[in-house]
Amino acid sequence: MRAYQDLISFQSQTEALAQISGRQDWDQETMMPPGAADQRGEESAAMEGVMHARRSDLRIGDWLEQCEGADLDAVARAQLRHIRHSYDRTCKVPARLAAELARVTSLAQGVWAAAREANDFSAFAPKLTEVLALRREEGAALADGGDVYDALLDGYETSIKATEIEAMFGAMRPRLVALRAAVLDRPAPVPLAGHFESDLQMRFARDLAETFGYDLTRGRLDKSVHPFSMGSGDDTRITTRTAEDDPFNCIYSTIHEVGHAAYEQNISPAYRLTPLGCGVSMGVHESQSRIYENQLGRSRAFTGWMFGKMKDAFGPFGIADEEAFYATVNRVSNGYIRTEADEVQYNLHIMMRFDLERALISGDLAVGDLEAAWNDRFAADFGYQVDRPSHGVLQDVHWSVGLFGYFPTYALGNVYAGCLYQALRADIPDLDDQLAVGNLSAATSWLGSHVQCHGGLYEPREVIAQAARQAPSELPLLSYLEYKFSDLYGL
Repeated sequence: MRAYQDLISFQSQTEALAQISGRQDWDQETMMPPGAADQRGEESAAMEGVMHARRSDLRIGDWLEQCEGADLDAVARAQLRHIRHSYDRTCKVPARLAAELARVTSLAQGVWAAAREANDFSAFAPKLTEVLALRREEGAALADGGDVYDALLDGYETSIKATEIEAMFGAMRPRLVALRAAVLDRPAPVPLAGHFESDLQMRFARDLAETFGYDLTRGRLDKSVHPFSMGSGDDTRITTRTAEDDPFNCIYSTIHEVGHAAYEQNISPAYRLTPLGCGVSMGVHESQSRIYENQLGRSRAFTGWMFGKMKDAFGPFGIADEEAFYATVNRVSNGYIRTEADEVQYNLHIMMRFDLERALISGDLAVGDLEAAWNDRFAADFGYQVDRPSHGVLQDVHWSVGLFGYFPTYALGNVYAGCLYQALRADIPDLDDQLAVGNLSAATSWLGSHVQCHGGLYEPREVIAQAARQAPSELPLLSYLEYKFSDLYGL
């Protein structure tokens, strides 16, 4: 019908502009000169003004109304679902507020990076206070009298409430804490030893990215302070980081971001530059990055293959054999950094952030008290003190760019990945034999056909339930973790 065709044509242009806006953010993180921060803030505000005007254009409401009751196929109905969700949310937020959020968060990124480098939370606190005030205002407009945090969460994971996440985390926490305590009571595997040149790490990372199916003719791999993935379709871009005493930081950040980028590259080309042409939610997105990184990338079979490749690339690094290397890759130890956390402890980091940001949004926690609250909670959860802000409250970029409501999707992604991995192993009985020779094709093809190709066609939990043949639950993830680490540590 004509109204639907006009709507999709208009939306396609909006999606194209959104991709351009995203590349502007990529440039800010990777290539932009530091002196350009103020100008980039104004540019971001101007772009957001254009995007807000398009997403709230009154014609969208008219087209949606004309499409009501029309005999449309499942793809068209899904397109309309996404457009209505975006339209309803955008119309609730004043254009002034949207532009100011874009301007302030663009500036806040640079302030956060400098404060992190200087280990000075007080230098970032005033800018974070601005960001938080704006996000509260936006959340209140979106909530329309409802829960403000739920309204923000809905921007990243639809059809789930904070109370549901709280209940899931409540079920996970005791088993994770018990597993952590049992593992840390055993001798830890030896760590890597040696010097790993950054250039060699980046070369190795590019090889691994291609091994996991990342098409570098349609993507890039660069370096940034905080690894991320951006883009869709034929232009996806990821970043990683290097530390010359710890190549695992680079290796597993890269594999993680490849999971995100592969999702975007493998979405059906028929959905390109439409609302269905990107990942359906951040939780589903995270399920891809986490299953690539952990269930596949940290498996005994794959690390056995990678052990030989690392020796070829870097020379000896103090690990005797493949089994010892597997233990080192999966070493559980005290640490501060979420992105470097082992599988046992990672979700505990997310649970902490979830509680803190809910308190910030509700007003129960002031920005001025955030560093102390973080340090107290970390000591209670992990048993030791944060040594400096860059290892604590300043380690993540998310709050500087206003991503309140985003953190819980990381743990949801782990839960979804646990469900998917159970089904993947059932469908590929010789998976370990393939991983042992560095062959990821069957595993990544399974994920491509069961999850990634659908883009936004289904609701988040629906696509997981169809692929995993069960409703999403934390139980497969907990069983996987308990089996894996009980085996590794002889529990």
